[in-house]
Amino acid sequence: MATINADEKILKDAIEAQEGIVLVDFWAEWCGPCKMFGPIYERVSEKHPDIKFLKVDTEAQPGIAGALQIQAIPTLMLFRDGILLFRDAGALPEAALEDVIKQASELDMDEVRAKIAEQEAAEA
Repeated sequence: MATINADEKILKDAIEAQEGIVLVDFWAEWCGPCKMFGPIYERVSEKHPDIKFLKVDTEAQPGIAGALQIQAIPTLMLFRDGILLFRDAGALPEAALEDVIKQASELDMDEVRAKIAEQEAAEA
C-alpha cells in the first residue's frame, strides 16, 4: 500500500480501528530532513501492504500537529491495535524503520494491554 495523505478523520479512523499497525509520518514541504525521509517511507510502505502508512502535513493540518504535540519534524508515530508504541522525531534510515516495524509486529499485544492496565491501576 502506498502512503495516504491524512486529515483528522482519516487519522482518527485508522488509529481507532484498533486492528493492525498504523505508521504516521508528520512532515512539511519546507523541511529538508522530511524530504530525505519521504522516499524511504514510501519505499517501506510498498514492502508492507498489510500496514497503513499515513502522512500528515503539519502545515495543512496544524490542529492535528498541535493536539499530538508535534514539536519537530519529521516525527514518526507507530500505533498497533490503537496503542501508541513508538514516537520519535528525526529521519530514520530504512533499516531502522524496518526494525521498528519488525519489533512492533513481534509484540504480544495481550501482554502490552496487561502492562498498560497494571500501570493505570497503580496510578489510580
